[in-house]
Amino acid sequence: MAPLALSHVGKVYEDGTRAVRDLNIDVDDGEFLVFVGPSGCGKTTALRMVAGLETISEGQVRIGERVVNNVPPRDRDVAMVFQSYALYPHLSVRDNIGFGLQLRKMPKVELNRRVEDAAKVLGLSEYLDRKPRNLSGGQRQRVAMGRAIVRQPKAFLMDEPLSNLDAKLRVQMRAEIGRLQRDLSVTTIYVTHDQTEAMTLGHRVAVMKQGLLQQIGPPQQLYDHPDNLFVAGFIGSPAMNFLDATLLGDAGAYSLRLGNETLAVPESVMAARPALASYVNKPVVVGVRPEDIEDAAIAGSGTGRTLSAIAELVEPLGSDVMVYLSVDIPTASEHGDLAELAKDAGDVPLELSDKSTIIARFSPRSAVNVGARVSITVATDRLHFFEPQSGAAIWNA
Repeated sequence: MAPLALSHVGKVYEDGTRAVRDLNIDVDDGEFLVFVGPSGCGKTTALRMVAGLETISEGQVRIGERVVNNVPPRDRDVAMVFQSYALYPHLSVRDNIGFGLQLRKMPKVELNRRVEDAAKVLGLSEYLDRKPRNLSGGQRQRVAMGRAIVRQPKAFLMDEPLSNLDAKLRVQMRAEIGRLQRDLSVTTIYVTHDQTEAMTLGHRVAVMKQGLLQQIGPPQQLYDHPDNLFVAGFIGSPAMNFLDATLLGDAGAYSLRLGNETLAVPESVMAARPALASYVNKPVVVGVRPEDIEDAAIAGSGTGRTLSAIAELVEPLGSDVMVYLSVDIPTASEHGDLAELAKDAGDVPLELSDKSTIIARFSPRSAVNVGARVSITVATDRLHFFEPQSGAAIWNA
């Protein structure tokens, strides 16, 4: 086990493409750090530079007290788990797990002990004599994990290890990886496109976009206090809704004008965001999470907390109801962060209009029907505010 440090790390390919720029992260001994972001954001490149599979164009990578920029991958004492299982089909589970130790010419007694200990931890003891073709996808991924565990490395590096599994197996393996990392207390860097994996696994999460680190912190911090539009839209499922608004203020009472609608802004929100007062009579981007919107018939109305909407699509999920709502509020401006999020989600860019579609997570007790006009209650004490030009969150003056 060892801490990791990336200091001003950058990667530029021979054709001039810059994949990572000025990446600065310290990973504590035993910490589970997750890199998350859209495809092409540089997260896998960063991981591969730590592993030694990509050359480092700028900066330093340290593992423990050693700078490893020019150290070959085999000498870095890290174990990598790839997206593909990369198992040898002709070898048994036992030989797949112990293959790296065999190359090191480890004594057979110690090799067998390590393999059997790893198999016990991963629930593979009864499968040691099987070939990979006779295993399920989840069991094959456990074998790949076992091959990393037996090396007893200073760090685990995992590159989207669950992407080839179905939804149920992903949830199961996610829990197992979390338990395994806690039990072994091995420094781990994990790369994923799935923000749910990032939120559930990481001690800290590093959000990247176009080679730049956007924000790093505990999962709940990123959810509650995103630094910018991109982080706000990427963290959370379903994604945060964004609307154009104008902040109004009169004798200390603040409100938001959203098209022809108005929402009151509580004093607690203004106190938590001192800089917001300087945006009176100016445009802002307002963010509201789906879970902070409820059917007013369930939550009650309340002065300055309701909007009128039409239910365009209703998706009952048992524990809640996802409702797609059309509201007479202009769509959020075409900020670069929002365009990047839409591109990652595969959405077709929408032209600016006087209407927006927002997503709400209603209680299953809601009786909303498609096509019906519904009054929705917004948790105004949990609104998010962003500067329209820069996309930065509005907090302190």
